[in-house]
Order: sequence, then structure tokens, then C-alpha cells
Amino acid sequence: MPGAGKVCPGHVPREWGKIVPVLIETVAWVHLENGRILCARPRGKDIFYVPGGKREGAESDLQALLREITEELAVALLPETVRHLGTYEADQPGSHPGAAVVRMSCYTGGYCGTLAPSSEIEELAWYTYADRHRVPPVDQLLFDDLQAAGRLRAG
Repeated sequence: MPGAGKVCPGHVPREWGKIVPVLIETVAWVHLENGRILCARPRGKDIFYVPGGKREGAESDLQALLREITEELAVALLPETVRHLGTYEADQPGSHPGAAVVRMSCYTGGYCGTLAPSSEIEELAWYTYADRHRVPPVDQLLFDDLQAAGRLRAG
């Protein structure tokens, strides 16, 4: 049969009539100061994210985090200070519910250098819980936990 076994572009794979979600794994650096969290807006986008990104090749979470933060914020994380804070999952914005899930592994850690937007980043901002609506769903889950723990100011 011609075309048998091919996945058509634009179609989500299905298994027994259910959508098989695409998993997008990311790492993020959670940097808090005075009850505010650092967020970044990439060039060409109107939404802010907790800084970080996707692994490349066989990178570990730590390797990806160190690379992404240097690329985005022009600082160097201190690898010996990096600690896992939590992992969050939510639907990817703009996709059909359940079609794409973002898993964000969050880390804290010290750094050296001066925070500055890089060529990828248009703008940095310090957000409180009142800014929760300005970040994607997976980041909102992090905001919820930080606020519940008393680490993120209400407004």
C-alpha cells in the first residue's frame, strides 16, 4: 500500500484513538531577588519565560542550563551551587490540549557576572506573583509553588 506507515505532516500521532503527546523537555534557572523572579522575553515574542531552554544532543540538565544561561543572560552559573528545585509539566501554549506537554526542570544556583539580555533576549524583567498571567502555563505552576512557599511576593 502506498504511504503505509508514514506520518503525514501536521498530524499528531495517535495510539488507539488517543493523542500521543509530544514531550518538550526544558531546563530553567530560578533566580529570586527581594521576592521577585527573573524572567526573560526572547526577541520576536511577547511572552516572558523563566530563563533556560532545551538540551542539545546528549547534554545533561546541568550542561544545558550552564550553556543556556550564558547564551541568554551573559553570566556564568557556578556549577557547584546548582540545585534542583522542582519539575513542572503543562500543556504547551498554542497546541491542542494534551498534544504537546512542556516538562520544565527548575534549578537554583549562584552566578558570576552582570545580568544582561543577550542577542537572543530582548528584555529582562523582575516579576511578582501578580505577573503570573504574563508567563506560560508551566511557568505559572512554578510561580504558584514559590508564592505558596513565601518566596515570591504577591505584588
